[in-house]
Amino acid sequence: MGAPLSPRSAQVIDLDAMRKRQQAKRRMIRLAPELDGLEMIYHLASDPETLYGMPLLAWGLREDGDVVGLVPWMEALTSCHELNDSEHGHFVGYRDPETEELFQSAPEHKVLEIEHAAAYFDYEETSEPTLIQQLPDTLGTHALCMDSDNQPWQLKQVFGWRLFSDGEIEALLVDESRIESTPVLAGDPCLYPGHSRHQVVYFFQRVIANRIKQEDPATLEALALMVAR
Repeated sequence: MGAPLSPRSAQVIDLDAMRKRQQAKRRMIRLAPELDGLEMIYHLASDPETLYGMPLLAWGLREDGDVVGLVPWMEALTSCHELNDSEHGHFVGYRDPETEELFQSAPEHKVLEIEHAAAYFDYEETSEPTLIQQLPDTLGTHALCMDSDNQPWQLKQVFGWRLFSDGEIEALLVDESRIESTPVLAGDPCLYPGHSRHQVVYFFQRVIANRIKQEDPATLEALALMVAR
């Protein structure tokens, strides 16, 4: 004999609302620059025995309390833990190049720093996304910008990164035609969010960007294959 039915009426589960609540918990609410040279370590499926290192740009605090390392990766400033791509890279851990220590979570001093800053800068919610933080780019990151199929791509240096109240992080690029004084500083009218003007924005490390500028044949071939996708 089956168990008696509950007298409570059945509730309809709103999957869309549940999904939005889960996304909100993972919303980025604060950034802290990484200025001590800590790295992300990853490997490629084509060569799993070789480990690669990439400097961290910043640490990010999510609404659920997680603190994660962030790197400019493909089309976004991305959490290292989300890198799980067989072709482009699989996250292994963080590394202190000075001590060669490998660890899986953010170091305690960064967790304390970013948590205290988030508590101090406790912004009120707004109906429209507002700018809550801006960081300079300290890695020499470059952005490959594409507007449409019939227009040539542009390679532009990333000036900085803006965090908005909805958790979105946008790269700041420079409009050379609007530079009024140098050096360019935060708040100058020549700065603009990359995706506000370009359909596609890919991020590259300084080393790769310099190879593109020098028209290295192998790099340009790989770039052409990526753009053609």
